[in-house]
Amino acid sequence: MTTVDSSGYAPEWLKLREPADTAARAADLVALLPRSPAVIRDLGCGTGAMGRWLSGRLPKPQRWILHDQDPRLLEIAARSLPPGVSVETQQADVTRLDISDTSLVTASALLDLLAKEEIQRLVQSCVDAQCPAFLTLSVTGSAHLTPADAVDEALNEAFNNHQRRDGKLGPEAVAFTAAEFQRHGWTVHTRPSPWRLGPEHRELIDTWYRGFVAAAQEQDPTLALPEDRQITEVTVHHQDLLALP
Repeated sequence: MTTVDSSGYAPEWLKLREPADTAARAADLVALLPRSPAVIRDLGCGTGAMGRWLSGRLPKPQRWILHDQDPRLLEIAARSLPPGVSVETQQADVTRLDISDTSLVTASALLDLLAKEEIQRLVQSCVDAQCPAFLTLSVTGSAHLTPADAVDEALNEAFNNHQRRDGKLGPEAVAFTAAEFQRHGWTVHTRPSPWRLGPEHRELIDTWYRGFVAAAQEQDPTLALPEDRQITEVTVHHQDLLALP
């Protein structure tokens, strides 16, 4: 996830970040998707941002099956997809799904929250079903802040180590996932999908930075940060991945 915000994955946080996510997604990868994706599973769907962004770019009819652990997010997501799209919701472990009836698996900001074994199960499920996977907005371990400060390198390192806790892959997740698909002989396309935030994103920058610092200091309580720092611009690096049989 791009941040560990104090609100967790609250709808307010997901709504705040959606315009930045939309601008960052690698839209050119959509042209490489199969043109008849009748059944799409969105893993960790949140409020349905992927469905809102992608459904209009794919041929219809479409049946979206939305997965999330939070029932309130599932309710919001189910209501928010555009007319003409069939929607179902399921609470389930997204790395242990039967996707034999699925044409496309999608996810946003998910891979970096998973451990090696979970990614291997997800990849194997896609391979067994011969189901393409479009996995977007995974952090890659680098955030550039303006104005810069001498503490930024240590801040990034502490945040990345926080992302790796409990066996999660964090910034290594995209590379590991790509290698797993390639090991099965699949074609993998990756694209950078950075957030580029400026003065017009004031609220998002402030909220993201608070979460970024909180995670880093939880990992390394010795971090000494400048007081009353005003960040004017942020680039948070992500990668999008498309895996095809």
